[in-house]
Amino acid sequence: MESVKDISTLDDVKKLVDVFYDRIRMDELLAPIFNGIIKDRWPQHLNTMYTFWQTVLLGEHTYFGSPFVPHAKLPIDHIHFQSWLKLFNATVDELFVGPIANEAKWRADKMAIMFETKIKHYQATDFRNLM
Repeated sequence: MESVKDISTLDDVKKLVDVFYDRIRMDELLAPIFNGIIKDRWPQHLNTMYTFWQTVLLGEHTYFGSPFVPHAKLPIDHIHFQSWLKLFNATVDELFVGPIANEAKWRADKMAIMFETKIKHYQATDFRNLM
């Protein structure tokens, strides 16, 4: 049996991302949104997520995007963020343990709060202030 360790390599990041998004694609609430937007571009999306989390968790600067913009006009609200966060945290807890795993959950929580707040703002202003 493989022992649980912390996130420390790109392979660990890929494992986290792959398992998490496999679960997203099967989730009753989230799958229709993700599959509807991403369609057949899952390999590209996963590669973007690898570089994003590699940058955030390992400090290896391979992501150079603006993570909020692609999410700004999604038809999502609080329940979607709670479900996303629950799946993310469960995936991290199942696969990893340690300071970077804890950092991943903390970062995901802060991202969910920020994205939800910004999406609500843009929805309330009819997206007039969107970059």
